[in-house]
Amino acid sequence: MNVLNFVNAFFSDSAHWHGYDGIPQRLLEHVQYAALALALAAAIGLPVGLLTGHTGRGGNALAFIATAARALPSFGLLVLIVIMMGFGLLPVMIPLVILAVPPILVTTYEAVRTVDPSPVDAARGMGMHESRILFQVELPVALPLILSGLRSAAIQIVSTATIAAYVSLGGLGRYIVDGLYQRDYEKVVGGATLVAVLALVTLAVFWAVGRLAVSPGVRRR
Repeated sequence: MNVLNFVNAFFSDSAHWHGYDGIPQRLLEHVQYAALALALAAAIGLPVGLLTGHTGRGGNALAFIATAARALPSFGLLVLIVIMMGFGLLPVMIPLVILAVPPILVTTYEAVRTVDPSPVDAARGMGMHESRILFQVELPVALPLILSGLRSAAIQIVSTATIAAYVSLGGLGRYIVDGLYQRDYEKVVGGATLVAVLALVTLAVFWAVGRLAVSPGVRRR
């Protein structure tokens, strides 16, 4: 059978749409893992990136941290953490967050640093507080690039969250891991297809968020 036949057989099997191992349940689990990891990564990366970008300090340190974090293998890190901490959700979240923080952190820093200094200087001349300058002047202009960093992190998380299945959790990776173990390639291809579709949906969501959150003037630029 070719890949298309595997895909058709997987999605046309009604057994894959019901129960604890059904597509809706596994998809919900995967989205929950990804959303939690992205929220944690954003809670770390956005404030640090905004602050360092606004002050202009710490750029070299951020580049070093990002390079080091990207060099860490997610699966290898997962195995090491499981050995140290045991099975559970936390050992999965740690490598996913470490994977997602660098693109958010570095992109946010660069987004704020590349804002045209003229309106920033004008705002300071008017006596605006530094926090208001950051959130009312710099952030709206930097928002498209910041969203691109969040989008990149979200895609990486969605693609990598399949590792949760290796520590007995759920998600779409369950189809891939179980399918390989059972030599059920229909299930493997189906799981991989679902991950790819979810990644495309994630791209569409961020495109929609960008259309809603970014002002038309900034989008045209």
